[in-house]
Amino acid sequence: MHHLEEAIRERAYHLWIADGQPDGNADTYWLNAQREILTTSLGSTAGETAAPVVTEAVSVSTNRVKKTKAARSGKGKSRAA
Repeated sequence: MHHLEEAIRERAYHLWIADGQPDGNADTYWLNAQREILTTSLGSTAGETAAPVVTEAVSVSTNRVKKTKAARSGKGKSRAA
């Protein structure tokens, strides 16, 4: 188990370095690394030849995506005649 945690920590570090070492988001890097390591590990234990995991350096943006307002249903105020 210790070996697994160390592998995840090292992968998270490499993801963080590739992303330009931004402050915060440690959990995001940890979870992404954990997913990669466990996916590779599970593929190996299933008797399959695990293909190397190729990941792109994806920037983790701290900016929130603005939600678009839902379109009105057409029930607006009616004008007085």
